[in-house]
Amino acid sequence: MILQDRVVLITGGARRIGRAIAMALAQRGAHIVCSYHHSAGEAATTVKTLERYGASAAAMQADLTQATEIQRLMDRIHRRYSRLDVLVNNAAVFDRVPFERLTERDWDRALDTNVKGPFLCSLHASRLMRQRREGKIINLADWAGVRPYRDYLPYCVSKAGVIGLTKALAKELAPHIQVNAIAPGPILPPEGMTRHARARIAARPLLKRWGTPRDIANAVVFLIEGTDFMTGSVIFVDGGQLIA
Repeated sequence: MILQDRVVLITGGARRIGRAIAMALAQRGAHIVCSYHHSAGEAATTVKTLERYGASAAAMQADLTQATEIQRLMDRIHRRYSRLDVLVNNAAVFDRVPFERLTERDWDRALDTNVKGPFLCSLHASRLMRQRREGKIINLADWAGVRPYRDYLPYCVSKAGVIGLTKALAKELAPHIQVNAIAPGPILPPEGMTRHARARIAARPLLKRWGTPRDIANAVVFLIEGTDFMTGSVIFVDGGQLIA
């Protein structure tokens, strides 16, 4: 699939890794829709930046844990573009909660945002894609979906769910829609992380450094333009963290 004039929805596309993905795809001529929940100001700034590349861009607000809001989001995309070619399920929450303090609310927040949201977006997006008998869905998983770490139990379980969702969707939507996942390692430090903590994490992967959002964006471009013969796969962009 060539990105020129394709319509791409990136959930959580207003900031951080989502913004890097949006920039990379806009540079290749795609029309970008960035969904956001609370980041209205950042979304508006991102859209202005994307428009400099000559492709149209739009920021659309939606709570991705609510089916009615996702349906409304897809309806807006259809009215504006009459199509949807690519969905990048990037939006997620990453909450540190020690096991002893975990609550049902913590569990629901992680699973609703990180698994239910991508499922509902994929369900509704696939209906638009099937009209043209082609499409690509790319889910952002995490290496911790395979090797969980302490104090992030709901998050790690949710990302394992994303990997399972990717494989199940690939079977359901074949042969016309390809579904793959990218599992990042240490790419972008959480806001407020200390320099000491960043250095400690950088020492863990085999490559002994942090990756960058551009590394994830490049993997997204590959899954869209680089091959049409992958589905149900997970690409680990983790500097060797998984096997370290």
